[in-house]
Amino acid sequence: MKHHLNTLFITTADAWLSKDGAAVKVRIEKQTRLRVPFNNIGSIVCLGRVGCSTPLMAACAQHGISLAFLTEYGRFQVAIQGYTPGNVLLRRIQYRRSDDDAASAAIATACVIGKIANCRSVLRRAARESNQPQTADQLSNAATKLDDVLQRLTQNHPLDVVRGLEGEGGAIYFSVFSQLITSGETAFQFTTRSRRPPLDPMNALLSFLYAMLAGDARAACEAAGLDAAVGFLHRDRPGRPGLALDIMEELRPMLADRLALSLVNRRQVKPDGFRREETGAVLMDDATRKTVLAAYQKRKQEELVHPFLQEKVSLGLVVHLQARLLARHLRGDLDAYPPCVWK
Repeated sequence: MKHHLNTLFITTADAWLSKDGAAVKVRIEKQTRLRVPFNNIGSIVCLGRVGCSTPLMAACAQHGISLAFLTEYGRFQVAIQGYTPGNVLLRRIQYRRSDDDAASAAIATACVIGKIANCRSVLRRAARESNQPQTADQLSNAATKLDDVLQRLTQNHPLDVVRGLEGEGGAIYFSVFSQLITSGETAFQFTTRSRRPPLDPMNALLSFLYAMLAGDARAACEAAGLDAAVGFLHRDRPGRPGLALDIMEELRPMLADRLALSLVNRRQVKPDGFRREETGAVLMDDATRKTVLAAYQKRKQEELVHPFLQEKVSLGLVVHLQARLLARHLRGDLDAYPPCVWK
């Protein structure tokens, strides 16, 4: 259980939430583990097998506390809201900002800065750990090029330029991605990023992890009262969760890329766990998919100190915290959106 940004996150399986006077009470294995007054809570997010009493639902509605339920994998299921215009006002602000090119560019720039900075951290860490001088030099040189991209992002640019710098940073990062693969398995060699469809096992693994992270980001947006379809870096397109993709950009290197590399380098996934379709697409078999899912959930349980909040949080909660920080920025509580830069 974590309490961040006036949001109570319940992650313990079989926890039961109930109303206790003017507070919410959390019971686990028939023992009261937490009691929080309603006036200290803005929202409650329940992940996995978490139960809740009807009187508590009614009390949350009366006090303007949103109550959201997600699966244990982070997929949004339902949110319970009372008669409050809060989310409507927040979304109207979101829509207005999205239509404002300068405001969109400012938020998009923050997202891209987070992404490029975290890509740089992945490369620098790999360079320090490498026992091959040539590989370490290549990774360090790429990280230096990303420094230059980050420096240019500190200036005010229109949205198209921000997108161009994001593409340039991504190209630099993936140009040395193969140097991060140390397992020696030729099947996992990486040449270029291929998406719809992925054309090799490494791209298939990355795409699967990105899809799960996108689902988590979409759930986080919905639970925070934001419209996951209306983004700032990713513009509106039918069926695309633009805002969820915005938020996940900064988290890809730390949550998905490093996990994919770890699974391959530690040989937790095997080449025979992937199959090639007649179309050329490469897909994972069921056993490999289960291995990746389990590793992803374990990865989300790891902790880091959030750079803005200066609190220790699990990686799985970071995406929810970022969505709520963005909501606070849109409401005017924060001057700018603070990306999560991993160190």
